[in-house]
Amino acid sequence: MRIVCVDDEPLAVEDTMGICKTLSADISAKGFIKVNEALEWIQSNPVDIVLLDIDMPEMNGITLAARIKQIKPDTVILFLTAYKEYAFDAFQVHPSGYLLKPVLPELLQKEIDHAMSAHPKAEILHIEARTFGNFELFVDGEPVAFKRSKSKELLAYLIDRRGMSVTRAEISAVLFEDAPYDHSRQKYLDAIIRSLRDTLREHGIENIMQMERKGIRIIPEKLNCDMYRFYEGDTEVIKAFRGEYLESYTWANFVEADMRSKTEKL
Repeated sequence: MRIVCVDDEPLAVEDTMGICKTLSADISAKGFIKVNEALEWIQSNPVDIVLLDIDMPEMNGITLAARIKQIKPDTVILFLTAYKEYAFDAFQVHPSGYLLKPVLPELLQKEIDHAMSAHPKAEILHIEARTFGNFELFVDGEPVAFKRSKSKELLAYLIDRRGMSVTRAEISAVLFEDAPYDHSRQKYLDAIIRSLRDTLREHGIENIMQMERKGIRIIPEKLNCDMYRFYEGDTEVIKAFRGEYLESYTWANFVEADMRSKTEKL
């Protein structure tokens, strides 16, 4: 479980991180006293829970929580504050909990357990596919490097198909456009598929792709994907969509247009 603590008081950050680390050996805690540094880190790294002070000089915790929700809609927010009077305003951003300082370990554990029980995706799915903007794949927060750019594009296309099986001929038509699907192209495509399978195997996630007699498919339920959550009606993810989907690939324009249309209707 990955926890970030943000508080303008260094001792408060140190104390909270110390409590987190005593709760479970599976907890990874990182602390920040600068809001901008916290935001930058959260944007680039996987986070399950953010523990926020409210009364901070650069940006108050309520505004910060709203920014975090825009960046990572599924992030659990827990407020830790010394002031009861902020409670009403705090709940405008729908946090998962609100604790008064000094924080007791047993109360923090209770809030974390309750919050994570309502957000199982963050715990179970350690494979993340980002399709908003350019395509990237992450395993436990680390970006996956592909040996071939076409292997990466193939995976993006399989994810775009949302579990539908596609034949090698269909893949060739997408990846190579008007090039004939001759013997040479078939051998090249086989090399791309092997490279993709090798990359997935090296990261221990080869089971997200299924090789069938007539085609290849991705198994959507084995990964956490922003586009999938968009079509599931996740309002926070829909709000986070900025009109850009798999920007490097022209074949993705149709889905991008459909997603734009749906956001405009909302």
